[in-house]
Amino acid sequence: MKPKYLILLLLTPLVLVADQLTKLYIDRSMQLYQSFPVIDGLFNITYLRNKGAAFSFLADASWRLPFFILVSVIAVGAIMVAFTKLRDDQRFASVSLTLILSGAVGNLIDRVRLGEVIDFLDVYWKGHHWPAFNVADSAICVGVALLALDMVREERRAKATSRGEHG
Repeated sequence: MKPKYLILLLLTPLVLVADQLTKLYIDRSMQLYQSFPVIDGLFNITYLRNKGAAFSFLADASWRLPFFILVSVIAVGAIMVAFTKLRDDQRFASVSLTLILSGAVGNLIDRVRLGEVIDFLDVYWKGHHWPAFNVADSAICVGVALLALDMVREERRAKATSRGEHG
């Protein structure tokens, strides 16, 4: 089996299980809007539900749910197409796209199952709160950051190759 597919088959279930189990635990053990500090002044666990996208975008639109499900399905398809086009040596990009894919699927599961996404990671500093997020959101963000790094690496590799350098 090609390494990129092994990455996909191993990492996707890990992210999905971590995402869904943490959301299930929060949903069953906390009341909506309940919060408790983990690191005073920096990080709480706060049970929230987000009907919209990032920053509650379109949360009040009547057509939001079919729209977000459709966008998620299209994104998953596009990520899979991009994934299949990766070279065998692009393991870093394989991890990146797998994280993005897993996060998208994790939040898609919530949208289909609940009509909204469970968020619970609440990071803040002196009254300035980052919007609450979850494991799936974290996987997407880390995947995007790693993909950006990989793109820089690929560009450097291409420049070095065009100059006749090795490495």
